[in-house]
Amino acid sequence: MRILITGGAGFIGSNLVSELYRRGHEVTVLDNLSPQIHGSDPEQSPLFRSIRGKARFVRGSVTDRESVEKAMQGQEAIVHFAAETGTGQSMYMIEHYTDVNIQATAMMLNILAASKDHGIKRMVVASSRSIYGEGKYLDATGQAVYPGQRKIADMEANRFELYDDAGVPLTLVPTDETARIHPSSVYGITKQVQEQLVMTVCPTIGIEPVALRYQNVYGPGQSLSNPYTGILSIFSNLILQGKEINVFEDGLESRDFVFIDDVVAATALAVEHEGAAGEVFNVGSGEATTVLTVVDHLRKHLGEGATSRISGEFRLGDIRHNVADLTHISQTLGFKPTVPFSAGIERFAGWVSTLGPAKSAYEESLAEMRERGLMKGRNG
Repeated sequence: MRILITGGAGFIGSNLVSELYRRGHEVTVLDNLSPQIHGSDPEQSPLFRSIRGKARFVRGSVTDRESVEKAMQGQEAIVHFAAETGTGQSMYMIEHYTDVNIQATAMMLNILAASKDHGIKRMVVASSRSIYGEGKYLDATGQAVYPGQRKIADMEANRFELYDDAGVPLTLVPTDETARIHPSSVYGITKQVQEQLVMTVCPTIGIEPVALRYQNVYGPGQSLSNPYTGILSIFSNLILQGKEINVFEDGLESRDFVFIDDVVAATALAVEHEGAAGEVFNVGSGEATTVLTVVDHLRKHLGEGATSRISGEFRLGDIRHNVADLTHISQTLGFKPTVPFSAGIERFAGWVSTLGPAKSAYEESLAEMRERGLMKGRNG
């Protein structure tokens, strides 16, 4: 097929380019080569260089109609990755996140709706686990519950877990695709709307939609300089710089970390598999890993002498836990993750150790959040 990947020079996109090229597809990439991802000399970034010779490249933003129309010409499928990411940043760059994640997607769909011969047969949209908010829990009676945002007063009192109205702890269970959608951040809201736009509009214009709700994707090639790329990159870079790791909350918050190879495999299935049409899938490892476990693994592979501090600080908009239920994607597409966290983190750390420390605006990003009142501690 002729496939357009928006944001195709990014971490997930560039890896997907290589896989689709290997499978014999003709790939076009639309990407603005954002310095936050690619650095000050974007055309020399490893991610961009990895797609050379494998894809036709169109440099431009998904917010620019002319660039989108140029990239979409002659395509048969679209994988829509281009988006602003980062929960914390989204809470004070609200208009920008809305423009890039929602308005640009609406424009793309409008272009397709206005065309009588667009040729697009399938559109895969990169959604996110963030749309679930806190995800699925069980109460003391075994009933499924979907708690809302945690109270600031509770977190300032070091009560980070989720409780029912009687103060009884809730039990985390894997979140399936039928779970309640109630994002707790601006980023999550934009991904929810983006997904719903694609899933609602595409069937009316003859396009098969597929939504992939990615969990926390990681692996070699991930940006170490982008302060919004995730804790694995952030913590690794701090260790290489000899700096202390600031562990938020109590370190027992958990995420579903899914290795890049598994994400690419699932996404290729979403592009090619007949059974993916019209479906929404979780993409994850199906395993919950705590932040303290992440720190222990990185210490093991990058430096036993690395120091960390459980600060009790927390960011507004962050969730406590989330882990994916993979039943639907397994039964429908035959997808099963193949890289456990222990193996993936070793491969990731091995790659990081070959690079050395990268310049990052991580501390500045935290300072900005504190100044805006979006990061707090036990004393407010």
